Amino acid sequence: MSPLGWMLLFTLPWLTVLCVKDWRTRRLPNVWVLPMGAVALTARLALAGWNGGVLPGLTGGALCGLFLLLPFFLRMAGAGDVKLLAVCGCWLGSAWAADFLMLTSLGGFVLAVTFLLCRRGSAARLKHLFRTLTDVRYDCGAGRAQLPPRTDEGGRIPFSLAIALGYLGTLGLAGGQI
Repeated sequence: MSPLGWMLLFTLPWLTVLCVKDWRTRRLPNVWVLPMGAVALTARLALAGWNGGVLPGLTGGALCGLFLLLPFFLRMAGAGDVKLLAVCGCWLGSAWAADFLMLTSLGGFVLAVTFLLCRRGSAARLKHLFRTLTDVRYDCGAGRAQLPPRTDEGGRIPFSLAIALGYLGTLGLAGGQI
């Protein structure tokens, strides 16, 4: 079996369970996310050694985790999403991190638009996010005060779906080159 096949064998059931958990509870438990990072780095060590496997895996994980770090600090992303993105980056390595982040961003955009069209998402939160990222004169504190309460689950998107789509899309692009 190719490395791509092994990666799918290990990660597809895991991602499926995480997506279902995130959909139902909007939470990604550490006991489900973090061990897969250890499995990814162990597999990379066994297949390609320290320099060829573990270092690119750690670099990919760091790059992918940093991608959501600013939205996390601005309270626009959850810590579970940051960790899941980093763990998927460990599986893919630094060579595929940019493709993974682009496909995940595209998946997140499609997911957000779908939630808005189905009226499950919060247009106010999406507008606040857009203005925070693009308008330097926008008062983030005042905008945040006008948002609907966080307990309203309709305004929170289970981003693990976008991460899973980005991960599987990247594996499809890699086509066994990983």
